[in-house]
Amino acid sequence: MKNSSQITGLPIISIADGQQIGAVKTLVINPEKGTIDFLTIEHEDWQVSVKAIPFKKVVGIGEYAITVETDNAVIDLNEIPIANQLVNKKIKINQTKVMTRKGALLGEVIEFYADDETGQILGMDLLVGEKQVTMPSEYVLTYGKDIVIVKEDAEQGFLENHELLEAEKSVELDTIHQEEAAASEEQNNVQLDALKNKQVELLVGKKVIKDIVGLNGQVFIPAGTILTEDKIHSAQTEGPAVLIELAVNVE
Repeated sequence: MKNSSQITGLPIISIADGQQIGAVKTLVINPEKGTIDFLTIEHEDWQVSVKAIPFKKVVGIGEYAITVETDNAVIDLNEIPIANQLVNKKIKINQTKVMTRKGALLGEVIEFYADDETGQILGMDLLVGEKQVTMPSEYVLTYGKDIVIVKEDAEQGFLENHELLEAEKSVELDTIHQEEAAASEEQNNVQLDALKNKQVELLVGKKVIKDIVGLNGQVFIPAGTILTEDKIHSAQTEGPAVLIELAVNVE
């Protein structure tokens, strides 16, 4: 997680040739997505057109520099209409008023924070009276040029400091990973059930031509048995080795 002041002004280095491309001039905000989409570049040789780097092209944001793979990451904003439109919206976030959707003024943004890997805005520091608080971005409805509009219950979500945003992000990531793991397990179970059903379909009604020994060393299914669904399910429960032995000894 980085705040805007930690990104603005950083040198931009091309990994391919180890040269400085320029320095970050401004952060271009996408108000619909709540993300930093581009970094405009300050360079003494670029006086006419505005150059920028898409945030997705950033390899890393360190303490001393931002790195990109090559200088091919640099684009001319005049050639990318969408990027140019975002720049012209002039969404800055810092020094903007924060107001609820019903018109109650909460305070003023003095800094905002973004995920340094995705550019997603995570939250912002507000000056509320003489007190500084942090508000997670989940309460934001609109990032405007002059005003940030937030939900009515935004005050209930105020945090004591921005470090708690990292904790919330970790909890959110843990939740996502757990959901992905659960979905993956569910998918595996579905595939396993389909495989077992296919095994039953292939073996049911066939005759066993050899005694099948179970895991305990005893005859599990004697030769001459006509396989039923229950017998096949029992073999599946015994394990893959028993089921394979069964599958190769039927006719």
